[in-house]
Amino acid sequence: MIMIAFSAISISILLVLGIVMYVRVSASSRQEMTQSTKKLIEQTGESLEDYLVNMRQISDAVYYNVVKENDFSSKDNSIQRGMNLLYEANKKSLRSIAIYNNYGSLVAAEPIALQKEDPDITKQDWYVQAVNERENMHFSTPHIQNLFQDAAFRYYWVISLSRVVEITDHGEPQFGVLLVDMDYSGISRMMKQINKSSNGQYFYLCDSNGQIIYHKRQIQISNGIFKENNIAAAKYKDGIYDETFGGEHRKVLVNTISYTGWKLIGVIPYSAFTHGMFDMQYFIVMLVLLMTMMLAVINRIVSVRISSPILKLKDSVMEYEAGEKPDIYIGGSLEIRHLGYSIQRSYEQIDTLMNKIVLEQNERRKSELDALQSQINPHFLYNTLDSITWMIEGERNDDAVCMISELAKLFRISLSKGRTVISIKDELQHAKSYMNIQKIRYKNFFSIVFDIDEEICSCCIVKLVLQPILENAINYGVSVMDDGGEIKVSGKKEGGNIILSVSDNGVGMSEEDVKLILTDSRRVHTRGSGVGLVNVNNRIQILFGKEYGLIVESEPDVGTIVSIRIPEVTYTEENRERLERGNYLAGK
Repeated sequence: MIMIAFSAISISILLVLGIVMYVRVSASSRQEMTQSTKKLIEQTGESLEDYLVNMRQISDAVYYNVVKENDFSSKDNSIQRGMNLLYEANKKSLRSIAIYNNYGSLVAAEPIALQKEDPDITKQDWYVQAVNERENMHFSTPHIQNLFQDAAFRYYWVISLSRVVEITDHGEPQFGVLLVDMDYSGISRMMKQINKSSNGQYFYLCDSNGQIIYHKRQIQISNGIFKENNIAAAKYKDGIYDETFGGEHRKVLVNTISYTGWKLIGVIPYSAFTHGMFDMQYFIVMLVLLMTMMLAVINRIVSVRISSPILKLKDSVMEYEAGEKPDIYIGGSLEIRHLGYSIQRSYEQIDTLMNKIVLEQNERRKSELDALQSQINPHFLYNTLDSITWMIEGERNDDAVCMISELAKLFRISLSKGRTVISIKDELQHAKSYMNIQKIRYKNFFSIVFDIDEEICSCCIVKLVLQPILENAINYGVSVMDDGGEIKVSGKKEGGNIILSVSDNGVGMSEEDVKLILTDSRRVHTRGSGVGLVNVNNRIQILFGKEYGLIVESEPDVGTIVSIRIPEVTYTEENRERLERGNYLAGK
């Protein structure tokens, strides 16, 4: 128990330390990942801003160096040459440059291409935005460039930069719209470079209204297979946010791209924070297991040093309790030695007290038996002498002689040299002498039968237990019958016990009287000795224990059976002395 307690405490502390360490490392790793993601977003944002600034510079160059400096009615093609120069210098990031008048008609374009007949330019989003907000430049969301005919039927994804410009035609100023189509693949390449993580982290780009410009799962989003929280994210200011979307807890990092209002957004699911923590988890688990094993060994050594003297002390105490007389173990620490000395002194005192108590109990039991027996002897003498008196007065000398002879036998067994335990044979002889006296007294008004197994005659019994039962059978059973009655005494072995029964066919008793007959000694005071069955039951239980004694069965107008239940103990001097000393109960 000591080792288990120490180990449990140690393991609990180690687990707490392991959890704290893991939480601290996890928090540090989460913070580090968040900061590195923030730096990556800032660097990518700067690259996007550079890209967009370059587009703006191209737009400014077209406007201020080409459009403003020339009249579109001139025949020297200076506008076209200027646009061509700018296109060739930046064609890696450009798809086309076009200028439209206020009617939506194409004025100039580079590279030179025929405009399709289908599109109504004035209804295009980029044209409408430029006209409605003339003071600003406008960046569109990605779309397929479908303004010009392409003999190879190639169509490109572009982002359109549009602005209102002032053009001169035949010396007359009028407004027009400058359109610069940027190649979307440049932005796509930048976004793909930062979306190579395999831990669930990703980045996407949207405009200020939440319209997706780039997303690694853009096709799934357009098909409704995947959802993104882009509308809400577009309203976030630059910073780091915690959000729950689609049942997933995640961190969202937002960075606004200058000039455009675009939002570069990084998403880190919380599962990504633990993605790279397996090695740390393994390390912490192995560390905890190693420390646990070391502490278990140390706890075992400590607990053995503490518990070994206690266990030896316990074993010596258990041997003592088992009846042996070993020396109480004295060893170990000062406290345990003191405890051993105290237990040894306690047992010595207990032995002294127990011997004293046993002696006192034996004396008390002997006194109780003598007191109970003294209640019976005067009764015998009184009744018998009274009967002899009226026999002599009635000149029934033979009956008087017979009664005196039986009385002599009765008192010989009653005295029994002061013994309390006699053989069943002597107790039966006492009962027969008593019944012979009663038959003379009652003029053979009833009959008596003895049916005893010979094998029980050599067993022990408390003397003078049958006589009070027979007396009750006569006084309360058959004496009140008109035609006399029959009393039967039987004895046999039954399951290691001896059963002696006295039955009569007299008037019997009610169930209530049967319940009270062994608990209320006052019920027999009207006739007889005044001692009755309570006395007999008490004497048997004093010698043999509470599980033995009398059992009374009776039914009105049928008769009564009183059974004596005692253990089977062969009558020898050794057993008799053991019973009279009270060692029978102690042995049990």
